[in-house]
Amino acid sequence: MNALITGGAGFIGSHLAEKLLEKGQEVCAVDNISTGSLENIKHLQNHPRFRFVPGSVLDESLMWELIDKSDVVYHLAAAVGVKYIMENELKSLQINVRGTETVLELASHKKRPVMIASTSEVYGKNGSIPYRETSDRLMGPTTKHRWSYACTKALDEFLAFAYWREKQLPAVIVRFFNTCGPRQTGQYGMVVPRFVQRALANEPIPVHGDGAQSRCFTDVADAVEAVTRLMETANAAGEVFNVGSTDEITIKGLAERVIEITGSSSTIEFIPYDEVYGAGYEDMKRRVPDISKIRAFIGWEPKTGIDALIQKVAAYYRPAKN
Repeated sequence: MNALITGGAGFIGSHLAEKLLEKGQEVCAVDNISTGSLENIKHLQNHPRFRFVPGSVLDESLMWELIDKSDVVYHLAAAVGVKYIMENELKSLQINVRGTETVLELASHKKRPVMIASTSEVYGKNGSIPYRETSDRLMGPTTKHRWSYACTKALDEFLAFAYWREKQLPAVIVRFFNTCGPRQTGQYGMVVPRFVQRALANEPIPVHGDGAQSRCFTDVADAVEAVTRLMETANAAGEVFNVGSTDEITIKGLAERVIEITGSSSTIEFIPYDEVYGAGYEDMKRRVPDISKIRAFIGWEPKTGIDALIQKVAAYYRPAKN
């Protein structure tokens, strides 16, 4: 089995590459290194069944060549992270929409199964918790580009469904809920590595707003296990699945757990949203997935709790002892 991973040098992509190699597959990772990192795949570069190709999913000739040689495509390439997207609005829109359309169109010619990475952001401001795959979506106005990422990923889903219905392209859509773990960077706004790095340095931990907003954090190892099993399940084609933990914690509570687990002397510093993202920024108070669908399809359950996840991230970032 030859697997192509777009965004293969990214956080999730690099862990997915490891998982597929463990399963005995040939893996080709393509990435333009805009938010990914060669450091993420450095340990894989000498693996006999791994190949890295620098390039963009917007390069149709390159993607045609790579998809032609693959048996399955995992499409993870995207502009990610609230901070990056807020600062690179047009580029993010182009990569997230054109990139997905390119992958789907080329894969449809070869009937290559495709996994499309989506996000819990597509639920928007819907306050009905937990989110089911059939839940309504509630977006803010187009004048607030904070919502552009959610809209691009929703359009990606519509494209995948259209290719499935009209061209019989086997496509599986996965909505990730706050995936975390070793190698994730806090550079683009990801909260767990940012908190852990601050705690290990005994620096103040910045919590946006009052910290009462809550999230469910998922170990990347659990997430890639779900993805690979879904792609091995024939009747998953044409379906969308939530992939996430159902253990909810407030952001303030997360900061407190990070401080306790790392033995840090850090304090919590509350920062108004407007100071970080500008006036009128909107955030969701809660985001919790219903995972009954994926449980019914493949029997998947997340195995790693928040404390163990924090420990794994801290172990990755903790300075090595001489």
